[in-house]
Amino acid sequence: MKEVFFFDSMLTPKIITFVYWLLLLFAVVSGFGTMFTGFGGVTFGKFIGGLGIIIGGAVGARIWCELLIVLFKIHENIKRIADK
Repeated sequence: MKEVFFFDSMLTPKIITFVYWLLLLFAVVSGFGTMFTGFGGVTFGKFIGGLGIIIGGAVGARIWCELLIVLFKIHENIKRIADK
């Protein structure tokens, strides 16, 4: 616990995984919501739009979280070099 309070250990990389799963869940729920809600039932355009939201949201969330993790990995490596 001391490592977290004195910033010897980074807390954010542990949270990023949780945020990724939340974003993925949000993308899936939004995609299904787009597919199956509204007037006129399920149409081909709504289905493709919902599928696009699911795929685009999943890929976008993954890329965003990976970029954040890369920043923290760079920090860890620079810290390791500085400690030598």
